[in-house]
Amino acid sequence: MATMHSLFFGILFVAVLFSGGFGHRAVGRETVVNRPVHQKRIAHVRERIVSIAVQEIGVREATGNNDGQRVEEYLAYTGLGKGYAWCAAFVSWCYGKVGLSAPRNAWSPALFPNGRRYAAGLSQQENIRPADLFGIYSQQQGRINHVGIVRKLEDRYILTVEGNVANRVLSKRRLLATVYAFSNWLE
Repeated sequence: MATMHSLFFGILFVAVLFSGGFGHRAVGRETVVNRPVHQKRIAHVRERIVSIAVQEIGVREATGNNDGQRVEEYLAYTGLGKGYAWCAAFVSWCYGKVGLSAPRNAWSPALFPNGRRYAAGLSQQENIRPADLFGIYSQQQGRINHVGIVRKLEDRYILTVEGNVANRVLSKRRLLATVYAFSNWLE
């Protein structure tokens, strides 16, 4: 009987050791050691997303009706055909071009879920990074109705790349006070 208790407690000890504190401490050390590597990877992905978006500047709709070969490619990435608003599809397509599966939605509000969203404003400037998404709120629609990609922060402005503005992809300089929310899909 004493042998059974010793065997039981020995197995229990080993199980606790590997699933409890010992395992977590090892993971913790690995995470701390690899954090700079992870941050460099994320920074590289951010650069690639912004670079892809910048290369699309100048793409225009064919007839001004949410159409044209490239616009339809953005829409198709999110499962839609020509004729739909495409700012969110453009953003999703840019993320997809670097191999990310999300976000992938053509509806602007869907790109700002609570778990990814952070508030806009001067107090949040330290959180704004390239490749984050910004959302513009429409009082008339009662929701975010436009989304784009942050290129960089410039004092109280963001430099952006956004689709479906004046029927094309363009870069704008937006005052932070005009941005309703930001979202971070990379961390």
